[in-house]
Amino acid sequence: MLRIAPMCQRPVRRTASGFLACLLLLSVAAPSTAGADGEVAVGGLLRDALLEGLNGPARRLSAFRGKPLIINVWASWCGPCRAEMASLERLAWSRRDRGFAIIGISTDDYVDKAKLLLGNTNATISQFIDTQLQMENMLGASRLPLTVLVDAQGRVVKKVLGAREWDDAESQRLIDDAFR
Repeated sequence: MLRIAPMCQRPVRRTASGFLACLLLLSVAAPSTAGADGEVAVGGLLRDALLEGLNGPARRLSAFRGKPLIINVWASWCGPCRAEMASLERLAWSRRDRGFAIIGISTDDYVDKAKLLLGNTNATISQFIDTQLQMENMLGASRLPLTVLVDAQGRVVKKVLGAREWDDAESQRLIDDAFR
């Protein structure tokens, strides 16, 4: 039976830039595939974004187009996020010929905390940090962990809230079905 760990609620960031970003989001009409807060719903196309590298160089989200993508959104302070990280690493290594990419997006406020966790876990998956909330808002990551399955064209296929063992048979069936 699948065991899903509890989720973490994102602490509210009370910053002037966060307030201004909220005002800006409220003042701009969102496309039909996005919610009022800019979240891209299942079936919607992800907008391009520059991803700041944690364990490698910065990359554009559009650079991952052409094959399916698994995006795991996490934070160093989130216990369930830390619990599922090893299974994502095992998935990446066990299915190298998998036909999909896996990346992580940290929502930590402090780069050093995210890097410390990655160093302690020997992470090899490409990891990025979202200090400006752009990916957090686009993916709808108000609770963590959140894993988003994206098809080769950049369309959101599935969103999975909560931690899971990503290398177990049930999760691999979920991935295979989503990317079929």
